[in-house]
Amino acid sequence: MSQAETAAPAARRTRGPLRSLGLFRSELTLTFRRWRTVALLGVLAAVPVLIGIAVKIETGDGGTVGGGGPEGGAGPAFVTQITNNGLFLVFAALAATLPVFLPMAVGVVAGDSVAGEANAGTLRYLLVAPAGRTRLLLAKFVAVCAFCLAAALVVALSALAVGALFFPLGDVTTISGIPVSFAEGLWRAVLIAAVVAGSLVGLAAIGLFVSTLTGSGVAAMATTVGLLITVQILDTIPQLDAVHPYLFPHYWLSFADLMREPLLWDEVLRNLGLQAVYAAVFGSAAWARFSTKDVTA
Repeated sequence: MSQAETAAPAARRTRGPLRSLGLFRSELTLTFRRWRTVALLGVLAAVPVLIGIAVKIETGDGGTVGGGGPEGGAGPAFVTQITNNGLFLVFAALAATLPVFLPMAVGVVAGDSVAGEANAGTLRYLLVAPAGRTRLLLAKFVAVCAFCLAAALVVALSALAVGALFFPLGDVTTISGIPVSFAEGLWRAVLIAAVVAGSLVGLAAIGLFVSTLTGSGVAAMATTVGLLITVQILDTIPQLDAVHPYLFPHYWLSFADLMREPLLWDEVLRNLGLQAVYAAVFGSAAWARFSTKDVTA
């Protein structure tokens, strides 16, 4: 066997990972360069600003922020602490955006991931490339998951900046009433942002699956957001108590347990495990649909 023949398989093996890396990089660039994505991140960054301004105005004359105590829910418990420590604006902003703004943004990006390409007439050109359908679908899912992380971090960083500007920073008093250092509180803020991003992975997989069912990006986005709203409504109906633990948004606010001392992981891990199940089920469904789909656009 000649030297060229020996080198050919090795070259093909090398090109495979490089091609995959290039595809992932291309999908990430495409996702984050869209004006719609930039606009969504801008809206998410504005939410902590509005919360911070509202709290600053309400407490400007020595008043206090209305809301429940530590057991009154993650949002109220964090909001009442903002004036004492601006770092709590991070937790309050994540609690405020997670039920609506963050998942709707993810639903838009995920729903448009495949259907948007089909609608624009670029999907078949992507499939002409030697990447393969499985690799292309995986790259799109990775891009949507990257958006989940970016969205959570944008909210957290915007809240941290506003909190530092309007309110004092210092040692953090946890929900359990035990103080921890500011560095420890900052580390928990990063951890909570990562958990919030992980909480959206199940929805990302659902949106990706819906996106493979239609050639209209608008229809896929609307369907994904509609499913999100429907499931959230189901999660509030007491008569459906038995199915609540299996609904993907049910444990979203469990990240509040990471602000206790010691940290409580039970519901957080249950949440992440549930998201993994949804990602596996709907990711497999998306692959089954996309791998056999007749792409004409």
